[in-house]
Amino acid sequence: MGVIKLKNIKVFSYHGCLDEESKIGSEYRVDLKVHGDLSHSAKTDNLGDTIDYVHLNKIVKEEMAIRSKLLETVAERILNRVLDELIMVQKAKVDVSKINPPIGGNVAMVTVSRTKSR
Repeated sequence: MGVIKLKNIKVFSYHGCLDEESKIGSEYRVDLKVHGDLSHSAKTDNLGDTIDYVHLNKIVKEEMAIRSKLLETVAERILNRVLDELIMVQKAKVDVSKINPPIGGNVAMVTVSRTKSR
């Protein structure tokens, strides 16, 4: 089993329950970690034999572009697509973080973490 991590994917999006969040948007950070058997690709040195992190990044960016009220919903969509589109992924974990959330305090970020396995 091997692990591929995409750390600190930065996106600007419009998630949130407040009307103002749908208009002004916010900065987000996404971290994605996937597990799969990388032993074959380690031998073949062939992109087609591994989990393509370019594809993973594309999924994150596309799903973050779809407005949702809850970060949990965005995280769920990301995990579902990863498992649907990349058959080699056995387990995936995603952290979706809203930077400087509007919660009336000095909070750097709020993070929702979700994990799914086959």
